[in-house]
Amino acid sequence: MINEAKLAIFDTHTHLNVEAFESRVEEELALAKEMGVTIHNVVGFDRPTIEKALELASQHSEIYATIGWHPTEAGSFDEQAENYLISHLKNRKVIALGEIGLDYYWMEDPKEVQIEVFKRQIQLSKDYNLPFVVHTRDALQDTYAVIKEAGVGPRGGIMHSFSGTLEEAQAFVDLGMMISFSGVLTFKKSIDLQEAAKQLPLNKILVETDAPYLAPVPKRGRENRTAYTRYVVDKMAEIRGLTAEEVAQATTENAKRLFKLD
Repeated sequence: MINEAKLAIFDTHTHLNVEAFESRVEEELALAKEMGVTIHNVVGFDRPTIEKALELASQHSEIYATIGWHPTEAGSFDEQAENYLISHLKNRKVIALGEIGLDYYWMEDPKEVQIEVFKRQIQLSKDYNLPFVVHTRDALQDTYAVIKEAGVGPRGGIMHSFSGTLEEAQAFVDLGMMISFSGVLTFKKSIDLQEAAKQLPLNKILVETDAPYLAPVPKRGRENRTAYTRYVVDKMAEIRGLTAEEVAQATTENAKRLFKLD
């Protein structure tokens, strides 16, 4: 087995800012480091989680923040919310705008409202020269249509925790997006997703946990932890016939390039 110390994995989407990890962040970071996960993008999706993401990013050199209004919160995105976002988008530790998008599973707000808020935040990402991070659930076709119509800015974007087919992934890549794989990649029935992970260009791929959600095999059904990005890397390596070290290096370089980190 590869020495963990050689690995430098970038968890490009984690929620160390939610209540599940309250008072446990140091413990989570320590376990992550043991498993080779050394950089973390903590994603805020409403005002309280944005505040926490910014706080964590200010306290830890290995933590960065992404901030945005989640589609299940679209109904509360008004001028005040937009101004609040804007006030933090130039923070040097804020590396992307998100997670934004469409969620037709929970359907907290009508499609029209979600689409309008999605478009507005894509424009904000362009205005402030940041990549954007997309959440889509039961809404892939509309998500594609919105991104195609709005256009991806020069900084690009991420399809977070992607769960579609190779053809669907390639369509988003062709728009200028990167594809991020979570623990879903490790699930036995994720055959189409595994084919996408195998065939996509390696320079278009990222890895993530979405912790505390979507724990990978062999931790499926339990609380996910940012350290478990290692299992996503291991599965990606198995699928592509590479070493974990090669996948870690490639995906971390991809993330650093996208987020403009040294």
